[in-house]
Amino acid sequence: MHYRHLRSILYAHACGLLLMLSGHAHAAVADEGAHTQAAVLAVEDHWLRAEGTGDVDWLTRMLLPSYRSVGADGRIHDRNAIVEGARKNQGSDRGMREIDAYLKAHPTDTRVLLDGDLAIVSFYARAPAPEHLRESDVFVYRDGGWHAIYSQHSTIK
Repeated sequence: MHYRHLRSILYAHACGLLLMLSGHAHAAVADEGAHTQAAVLAVEDHWLRAEGTGDVDWLTRMLLPSYRSVGADGRIHDRNAIVEGARKNQGSDRGMREIDAYLKAHPTDTRVLLDGDLAIVSFYARAPAPEHLRESDVFVYRDGGWHAIYSQHSTIK
């Protein structure tokens, strides 16, 4: 997969939690500029869709210039690497098809910590997942919206 190691996991959790909070299927279009857990999860969902569809303009705005992602293999990816990886999905449904398949094979649960202008969204494997994947995304609230600054991915065997 050409996306950040576990980015695809986020979609299922963001949608599921937003559906529980709002009670309707269009929750993923919640106000991403709100200073709430639901808004952070809406940004997570949008992030997934942006990578899967190649929405590089939105990704460039949401990822801070100093953004870093550390993969389970220890490799570091900056904002430009994420944006260029997403660019490959423009004009194709391949990215979203791969994401959907991954989500079905890797059920996860999520936790959101909101502390002032900082939000941490953590994901963990739900049994019987084939691998115990862990991921956390760190967001800061700036200029009226949530922006990713750091992501960490781990594999626990």
